[in-house]
Amino acid sequence: MKKTFKIYAVIFIVVMLILALLEVNKKETTSWRKNFDINEKSPFGLFVFNNEAKDLFKNNLSKTEQAPYDYYGQRKKNLHNIIVIEKDLDKQSWMKILDQVSDGSDAMIIVSHVPKNIEDTIGYHSSDISFAEENVLKLTDTKYQNDFIKLDKFPSGRGFSFIKPKVDVLGKTVEKNNSDQVNFIKTSFGKGTIYVHSEPLFLTNYYLLKPGSLKYAQDVFSYLQDRETIWFVENDTKVSRFFMRFVLSNPALKYAWWIFLGGLMLFIFFNAKRKQRIVPVLEPLRNTSVDFVKSIGNLYLQEGNFHDMMAKKAQYFLNRIRMDLLIDTQHLDGEFANKLHLKTGKPIEMIDEAITLMRKGQDPYASVMKEDLVRMNKLLDEILR
Repeated sequence: MKKTFKIYAVIFIVVMLILALLEVNKKETTSWRKNFDINEKSPFGLFVFNNEAKDLFKNNLSKTEQAPYDYYGQRKKNLHNIIVIEKDLDKQSWMKILDQVSDGSDAMIIVSHVPKNIEDTIGYHSSDISFAEENVLKLTDTKYQNDFIKLDKFPSGRGFSFIKPKVDVLGKTVEKNNSDQVNFIKTSFGKGTIYVHSEPLFLTNYYLLKPGSLKYAQDVFSYLQDRETIWFVENDTKVSRFFMRFVLSNPALKYAWWIFLGGLMLFIFFNAKRKQRIVPVLEPLRNTSVDFVKSIGNLYLQEGNFHDMMAKKAQYFLNRIRMDLLIDTQHLDGEFANKLHLKTGKPIEMIDEAITLMRKGQDPYASVMKEDLVRMNKLLDEILR
């Protein structure tokens, strides 16, 4: 049992070590996933913007991982700026942001998708406005006309398909084979202002590291007032690079993985515990006495010495009579026959015939045939039964 368990344990450890070595030695590949993670250095992470944000907002920027609903539910804030960059928020959080804007704060929302009811409240409808592989983002203000950014890697093509009156257009998407489409708007909401930009890619590492691209980002945020700014980020912790991170980051896959490991360990444990060595088959000791008797019988039968066999059978029979029935067998006469009849209950005729055959077998000059041996053997067995 212990040996089998150790074998399974060694195999499991070796497999895990091989997986770990493959993960450590594999070549780093560039991930083009649009993650918008402030700690991610991949092309579409926000690592560069996160490092430049303090200077951009003159060290008046605060980041929080809390949802707006929880953040504003725990504290009251003076008028401030709000930044949301490609972050999934629930309806209650969006309403908290609108409440803050209504009181006089400003919000810069840079996302590709906003819930429909929030769009209706602000006064626009968003959709896919471009399917080109390349486009250019420009601002409409003349003082920023020389500042633009070219999107040549996976632009989302999002923009505004409908804008209500009193909504100002601040930026557009420019294409070669299409008319300009709105991607940056401004609208008043209560005492504050809401800015919505539909293409968050311009803040990612890939584009900010291009010459001149940072100026476009500075122009976009220049619309915000110079005051305290709250940035609602997705996560401010280092992303794990463990090769199982995708499985462990999904609850269903994580539970399935742990159930698989638990089941595997239980299988190894119980299989090793219950499995025993093969029990060898031990042949029972053979009755050599029977074989010996058969051999002797075959020998006599082959030689055809029926007279000697009758004599030995008679001798064996008389010995049983003396030992079991306590009858004197010295004289095989009428008295012997009568005593044997009384103690065995067998017919006197059968006993007399048996005595006659035994005398014949004991007489060395008598002529004996095979039939005599068979008949005597049958009679004697019947008497002793």
